[in-house]
Amino acid sequence: MALNPTPSGTPSGDGGRVDMECDLLVLGAGPGGYSAAFRGADLGLKTVLVERYATLGGVCLNVGCIPSKALLHVASVMDEVKHFAALGVTFAEPAVDLAKLKQHKERVVGKLTGGLAAMAKMRKVTVLHGSGEFAGPFHLSVDVADGSAQTVRFKRAIIAAGSEALKLPFLPQDDPRVVTSTGALELRQVPKRMLIVGGGIIGLEMGTVYSTLGTRLDVVEMLDGLMLGADRDLVKVWQKMNAPRFDKIMLKTKTVGAQASPQGISMRFEGDGAPSDPQIYDMVLQAVGRAPNGHKIGAAKAGVSVGERGFIAVDTQMRTNVAHIFAIGDIVGQPMLAHKAVHEAHVAAEVAAGEQLGDAKLQRASFDASVIPSVAYTDPEVAWVGLTEDEARARGMKVRKGLFPWSASGRAIANGRDEGFTKLLFSEESHRIVGGGIVGTHAGDMIGEIALAIEMGADAVDIGKTFHPHPTLGESIGLAAEAFEGACTDLPPQRR
Repeated sequence: MALNPTPSGTPSGDGGRVDMECDLLVLGAGPGGYSAAFRGADLGLKTVLVERYATLGGVCLNVGCIPSKALLHVASVMDEVKHFAALGVTFAEPAVDLAKLKQHKERVVGKLTGGLAAMAKMRKVTVLHGSGEFAGPFHLSVDVADGSAQTVRFKRAIIAAGSEALKLPFLPQDDPRVVTSTGALELRQVPKRMLIVGGGIIGLEMGTVYSTLGTRLDVVEMLDGLMLGADRDLVKVWQKMNAPRFDKIMLKTKTVGAQASPQGISMRFEGDGAPSDPQIYDMVLQAVGRAPNGHKIGAAKAGVSVGERGFIAVDTQMRTNVAHIFAIGDIVGQPMLAHKAVHEAHVAAEVAAGEQLGDAKLQRASFDASVIPSVAYTDPEVAWVGLTEDEARARGMKVRKGLFPWSASGRAIANGRDEGFTKLLFSEESHRIVGGGIVGTHAGDMIGEIALAIEMGADAVDIGKTFHPHPTLGESIGLAAEAFEGACTDLPPQRR
């Protein structure tokens, strides 16, 4: 996309006093930001990394993806052992020590943040902890955590300032019983009854943790389904397995009012699934999406254009409308996923280094991923990549599917988890794979093979003829391709 970038020039005195100079300035140290800084340093650039948190890793590592997965693992084990009595193995009812559980979560985060700090030091990346705002096209002002102020002059910059959780304005803003995912991860209490506002992945993952710890759940969603984005057949399996966790699933329903009292948060609803009376909850989790931080970094002072909603437009090299300033991650648009940000980070750092060092090969780097996988780390996991059946229908694209039910998988049956399936979508014309989805345990660990197959332009024969070890859940990918070709001997013969 053409953004008519402003030509780069020699840094001027637009920032006033300069405390530090660098080749590359990276604003934000989430998965995208630290990856950009480390890649730039590895390529020989003098790099400064600015981060508002006291540790590196951003939202994902400190208060998002990683701590939630630490808790989800614990919840998964607790749920799994409930079924072992039927197999002849009994355990006592679990006793949860919230303080120790929080310590476990914090140890996981601490190990990773400590590792990042060490790697920054190894690469001689200068880290400034504090809030940064542009003071001009070549200067960033940083209110450092120790109370001082620093001005950094840079030759090139990468904006990786991320996003923050949206809050509903009519909910009590200072009541500890009303939380975003960040507050939910603090595990202050195990509420008896919790409302999840929003039927997306983040809310459902946190709901899984609290449900396993003993909380009864309600969920309210304005649209007509949960976990939108995934095909309904995948979500149907998840919803059937998780029905016992929920008292109410209120679809096509919106929250219209809230009132705090000593008894709880009283919530009112309107819509198809709305109960007639207000409902009282011990905790309300706001999981209605995230907003980019584009309007919070003084971008206008640098000449960087920011959209009304806070997103920053970039081209395939992650360059903004200002030629020497790049942007990556949540702040450039959906999907807001860490693995997307990391790939964008490498592109931006390589282009910046290529320009600085005169390396033509690095200057040609671009972000051209065909597909980006999505995963809900619930139980069972739901993962998908490429076109869904719904998207194919909307585009008028003719596809056929190969589906392998895990009820025919030796490994899934041995694991006592045969509720899932693996589905591959192929172009009806070329038989090349265009999408796929998996619902079941470890779906997120396996979806990468389908993403690779799409990127490589594989067809059903390529996938089906690839040896997959037996007995594994992963072989369901090859068997789904065989099912598409009508050559799967692990399923009943297809009707002719």
